[in-house]
Amino acid sequence: MEPIRRGDSEDLFEAVVSQDSVMRWLATGRADSRSAAEAMCDDHVAHWARHGYGDFAVRDAATHAFLGRVGLRNRPQYGVDLGFALHPRAQGRGIAGEAGRACLDLAFRRLSLPAVFAFVLPDNAASIAVLRRLGAQTDGTVQSSGLHCLRYRFGPAHTAAAEHMVDDGCTDLQLIHALGPGSPDDKAALRDGLPDPFGVNGLGPVWADKQHTLTAVSEGRSVASVGWLLRDMAFDGSPRRTAGLGGVLVHPAYRDQGIARTVISVAVEHARAAGAETMILLCHPDLVPLYTQLGWSRLSVPVTFQQPDSARTLPVTTMIHDLVGLPHPTVSVDLRGLPF
Repeated sequence: MEPIRRGDSEDLFEAVVSQDSVMRWLATGRADSRSAAEAMCDDHVAHWARHGYGDFAVRDAATHAFLGRVGLRNRPQYGVDLGFALHPRAQGRGIAGEAGRACLDLAFRRLSLPAVFAFVLPDNAASIAVLRRLGAQTDGTVQSSGLHCLRYRFGPAHTAAAEHMVDDGCTDLQLIHALGPGSPDDKAALRDGLPDPFGVNGLGPVWADKQHTLTAVSEGRSVASVGWLLRDMAFDGSPRRTAGLGGVLVHPAYRDQGIARTVISVAVEHARAAGAETMILLCHPDLVPLYTQLGWSRLSVPVTFQQPDSARTLPVTTMIHDLVGLPHPTVSVDLRGLPF
């Protein structure tokens, strides 16, 4: 199993996209063209760049023949789901189960995701059997890609360890979720002497402690972290359960490796699992393009926050990420507490 690359499009076409018996269970419902396979590969590559995880090309260990794709897909309105599509010759051999278990191992033991879902058509008995063998629990129904699907849920406690670990190109990176604001020593080490990594020291506000911290560890040292808190905030005067994201730090020696994207993506899933409807972050202007690529939008309304002496209006860029399809505010946002 290796991350799907653009060069896998012909293999993907031959094994999956051209096969009616495979595609009937996927979103399009029918076999498609080589250009469609190329577009799928481009989409898979972009997903890996955006989240640091995604779909794998599954190959026969002995012959290296392409058997299909299995992986983790982040769906903005639903969370992370496990999906698989294998050539007919690869079906019935336990490959989907073995590859799926490796993906779940990646999700829970390496990425510390809070949950993984699967969406399957009600008549797809073979896939449902695989999901159940992997430990999935029924979780209602949902409209996915315009289709009525059964939803299954995996949790860390319901999945067995995989026999083999997948190679995602970052095998040493481990994400650890913990309650609380994190270690001051770790934060100091990540700053690596930078006095004001967020560009906010001159603003002078009192900041709220984070309720959760996600730390990325490589070679036994902390290389990145992010924190968040949950709070009822006011959007256009109406309460909304919101996660405030902040404290995104990557050690200078580990920047430009996509680690920030991965920790942010996983933090979003933890906030979703905890019931957040929306996420907000206070963003350094230089980082607006990064968060835009990750699906965040810039707020254009006034944002107020509390301080010990009074309420104030935020003087920095604020970004928003919707989790459940709610409209963006058009009048104002009140953080209803200290900034984060």
